[in-house]
Order: sequence, then structure tokens, then C-alpha cells
Amino acid sequence: KDRAYWLVGLLAFQSCSGFILARNEALLQTHPVIIYFLTMLVGAGGNAGNQASVRVIRGLALGTLNDRTQNQFLNREFKMACSLSAILSIAGFARALLFRTPFAETIAITTALSCIVFTSICFGALLPLLLKRLGVDPAHSSTSIQVIMDILGVLFTVAISEAVLDSAAGKYFISMLIGGSGAVGI
Repeated sequence: KDRAYWLVGLLAFQSCSGFILARNEALLQTHPVIIYFLTMLVGAGGNAGNQASVRVIRGLALGTLNDRTQNQFLNREFKMACSLSAILSIAGFARALLFRTPFAETIAITTALSCIVFTSICFGALLPLLLKRLGVDPAHSSTSIQVIMDILGVLFTVAISEAVLDSAAGKYFISMLIGGSGAVGI
């Protein structure tokens, strides 16, 4: 019964992704390639967050993660977030190039991937600890992090894509990366 309530709540919360996409329809119509990478982006975030969450839950269950070791454990997860966001960004960049994605969209996708993975690992490490303090079974964090990162992943992707692809500053930045004169008409 508890599982059903939890899953129904997460299902309702998951609807936020659809609202975010609907509010950014013009961006997605102008740059449809973003949609092609969306499952990769949110999937990477969910997977990375789940791994961090499982490590914390396992540490709690085995007693290796406690008040005395918590800071050291979280520091290690922060370093892991930095490392994995860089590694996965390189892999995402290579994938985008392999699929001949336009350079500006590649930069937007890669930047979004880095932010999503970093945030997901940090949230994945913190959420079980927060749930435990609230008296909720930390095991719920695995499903929760997936939904939270789906929503944040979509939000990060459209926000970063809009900043990189549709703003004057973003267009200037891309033109400088490709060796242009800084003209905004890309």
C-alpha cells in the first residue's frame, strides 16, 4: 500500500516534465535535435543518481556510513560527481559529433549533460540521508532520484539550450568557439 502511494505520487510529479517541454515548444521546434538527445540526458542523470543513492543506502545498511563518516563519504561523492560529469560529457560530445549534430547544439547538449550528471550524483548522495532524517525509508530515494532528475534534466536541458542557442551571448560564445568574428547571426 505504501509503495502504491509513493509510486502514484511520483507518477503525478513526473508530469512536470511534460509541462516544461510544452512551455518550451518553440525552442524544441527550432532545434529538434535536442529532443533526440533528451532520453540520453535524463537517463544518464537517473543512472548516475541511482548509483550514488545505492552507495549511500548500502553504507547506511552496513553501518559504514554514519555521523562520523558522513562528511568523508559525501566529499568522495562530490569528487565522483566532478569526475563522472566530465567523463560523461566527453562521451556525450563524441556521440553528438558521431551523429553529426550541429556544433551549437552539441555544446548545449554537452553542457546540459555535465550539469545533469553532477547534480544527479549530489542529489543521489544527499536524498537517502534526508529521507532517513525525515523518518522515511531511504530506499525510496532510488525511485525518487529518477523522477527528480527526469524533471531537472528536462529543465536543465531546455534552460541551457535556450541560453546557448537562442540568446545573443550564447550565439556570440558559439561563434567564438568556432573561430568566428563574434557575429550573432549563426
